[in-house]
Amino acid sequence: MNLEEGYLSKAVLTNFRVSPRKARLVIDLIRGKKVQYALDVLATSPKKTAPILEKLLLSAVANAKDLHSNIDIDELVIKGAWVNEARRLGRSMPRARGSASPIIRRSSTITVVLDEKK
Repeated sequence: MNLEEGYLSKAVLTNFRVSPRKARLVIDLIRGKKVQYALDVLATSPKKTAPILEKLLLSAVANAKDLHSNIDIDELVIKGAWVNEARRLGRSMPRARGSASPIIRRSSTITVVLDEKK
């Protein structure tokens, strides 16, 4: 996503211990929506990522209030939201005949960008 056009605020969560594939399922529900609608969707979602994303979205709204005092919160829209892979933890699971198979525990970096609806 190209952010050179400008945005009002941004919030980033790093090294969240959930796989990026699972986090993208929830991010796809709120991308491009109004903030209040997105908060309602996240409040009713049963996914593990939903409450964390709700806090991240509220953090981005607070950042917008701090940076721009004359902003209307009801007009904020999620301009961009994406999940990237963060660090991976390597583990191993013992298997038959003294061998081992790898287990990779993935983490996510989640970014939310807000802008005002034109």
